[in-house]
Amino acid sequence: MSIKFLSKSEKETFNFAKKFAKQLIGGEVLCLIGDLGAGKTIFTKGLAAGLKVKNIITSPTFVLMKNYQISEHQQIKNLIHIDAYRLTDDQQLLEIGVKDFLNHPENIIIIEWADKVRDILPQKIIEINFKINKNNQRKIIIKNKKLR
Repeated sequence: MSIKFLSKSEKETFNFAKKFAKQLIGGEVLCLIGDLGAGKTIFTKGLAAGLKVKNIITSPTFVLMKNYQISEHQQIKNLIHIDAYRLTDDQQLLEIGVKDFLNHPENIIIIEWADKVRDILPQKIIEINFKINKNNQRKIIIKNKKLR
């Protein structure tokens, strides 16, 4: 799968992610990569809305990981939201128990700043890159990737 989308606003990014969520079946690890302000958290909020998460989504920058329950989906039961921005190495993510959530079909894991923890990611991921162009639009590129 390779998807490219040009977003002209936060609302477009949110709605694109909301629609993208309908393609998820469970067990996916979504790796968000991009500069500050590129749209990673807005994308996560849209994805959560698409999965019908009831909670308000905020970036877990200081707590590193948040678990949101999903009740209206047959297969997917949890959205695990991780923010690796403040991490100095991937060992810190292991210490908070991320391995307990990987490879479970009832979980969707979304990792902001995933490039900082690449060494502990599973072999198959969905990489989502955010790039800001000169018109302040966001180019979002989604690709299935095999890391090893």
